[in-house]
Amino acid sequence: MDLLFLGTSSGTPTRARNVSGIALVEGSGKGWYLIDCGEATQHQLLRTPLTLHGLRAICITHVHGDHCYGLPGLLASAGMARRQEPLDIIAPAAIEGWVRTTLQMSQSGLPYELRFHATEQFQQWRNAQVIVTATALSHRVPSWGFAFTEARPDPRLDIARLERDGIPRGPIWGQLARGNDVDLEGRALRSDHYLLPTRPPRRLVIGGDNDRPELLREACHGAQVLVHEATYTQAVAQAGKTEFGHSTAAQVAEFAQSVGLPNLVLTHFSPRYQNQPGRGLSIEDIRAEAAHCFSGTLVLAEDLLRLHLDTQGTLHAPER
Repeated sequence: MDLLFLGTSSGTPTRARNVSGIALVEGSGKGWYLIDCGEATQHQLLRTPLTLHGLRAICITHVHGDHCYGLPGLLASAGMARRQEPLDIIAPAAIEGWVRTTLQMSQSGLPYELRFHATEQFQQWRNAQVIVTATALSHRVPSWGFAFTEARPDPRLDIARLERDGIPRGPIWGQLARGNDVDLEGRALRSDHYLLPTRPPRRLVIGGDNDRPELLREACHGAQVLVHEATYTQAVAQAGKTEFGHSTAAQVAEFAQSVGLPNLVLTHFSPRYQNQPGRGLSIEDIRAEAAHCFSGTLVLAEDLLRLHLDTQGTLHAPER
C-alpha cells in the first residue's frame, strides 16, 4: 500500500504546496482512494501515474474549502474521461447537496453514478481490497478521520471449511480464491467465508483537521501508520497567533508515542512555515518539535511524496 501526497498546505496553497489531498494506492497498484480534494487536486493528479478510472472511492474529512473545493471539477473531469463505474463518496451530508447542485448548475451530466455515504450515519464501507471506518474528531466544523484496513491480507483458501461445506474442487475453488462470490446451484457462496489471512492486515489512519489527536486512540489500534495534521508548532500556538481547531506537532507526536505507533506522517502545514531554514518559521521547526516527542519513523509530507508501507508494516521514507 502506498501513500501519495497531492497537497500538504493548510488553508491556502503556496508555491511549493497545494491544499489538502492524499491518495492511498492499493497493494496491487490497480486502484486508489482519495482522501480530501482541495482546489487543484486534479492538476496534481496529472503529475502522477494515477487515473480517474482507477479511483475506487473518495473520503472527505470535513466541509472546509481547502479539503473539498476541488471535488466538483474532479468529478466532471472523470465524466469527460468517460468513466463508467459508479463512484462512492464518503463525506459529510452537506457535501452531497453542494456537489449535486454545482453539477446541475453547470450542466455537468455524469456518465456514472455517484453513491454518497454521509459520515454522520456512517458505519463501514468495504470492497475486496479495503475496509473503511470513520472516527469523529474535534474541529470548528464536524470533522472525521478515516481508517483503511486491508480486507484480505494475502489470503489462502480455508480448505477444511470448503470440504466441510461440500464445495467440490475445481473452478469454484479458483473463483473463491480470487475473491469472487459464486452461485452454486442456487446456493450463494461468499468468498470471505472461505479465505483466511496469512498475516496481520496493514492499517493506516488518516485524520482530518483535529485539535484532539487522542480521539483517534481506538482507530489507531493495530495501525502501522498515522497521517495527521500538524498545522503549527507549540510556540506559535502558545503565542496566541493561531485559530483553534488544529493540532501542534508536539500534540500529535506525543499521542503517537503514547499508543506505540511505529510510523507518523505529518501534513497540513500552515503557509507561514517555509521550506528554507533561516527565513523565519521553517518546516524544520515542526520536524524538530515532533522528533523530540516521537521515537518512531517520522516523515514530514511534501507534495507528490510517495511512501510505501510493506507487508511487515515498515514505512519506506524518502532518502534525504
